[in-house]
Amino acid sequence: MKRRPEVGDRGEMRFVVATEHTIDFCDDRMPVVLSTPSLIWNLEYAAVNALAPILESHEHCVGSQVDIQHLAPTSLGQQVVCVAKVINADGPLVMFQVEAHDEHELIARGLHQRSVIDVERFARRILKKMQA
Repeated sequence: MKRRPEVGDRGEMRFVVATEHTIDFCDDRMPVVLSTPSLIWNLEYAAVNALAPILESHEHCVGSQVDIQHLAPTSLGQQVVCVAKVINADGPLVMFQVEAHDEHELIARGLHQRSVIDVERFARRILKKMQA
């Protein structure tokens, strides 16, 4: 890393809820709403955006923990803002407080941890598992 992540460093991810972000396993009685997996993906990406400026060219980060409360539904067409703020950094592990708001209210909050990795070492590890 170019520098250690600092408490308060933050990243954002903004998106408008589109069909690909909605649940697809409910019947026609349910309104079309943002799915929890899509919400978590965007919260993770907010954390990626927080770390991106301080990573070296040979580094990336991977998710290692997710503890999210999905608090409120968000309908198709609404804008969502996901924010990730660093609350702790211990070596390669970085813990984030994450929140998401739609145009009306807080829709999610929780914790997310990412691990900074060396991309080549990570790729070798995966290749070794594939060959086993």
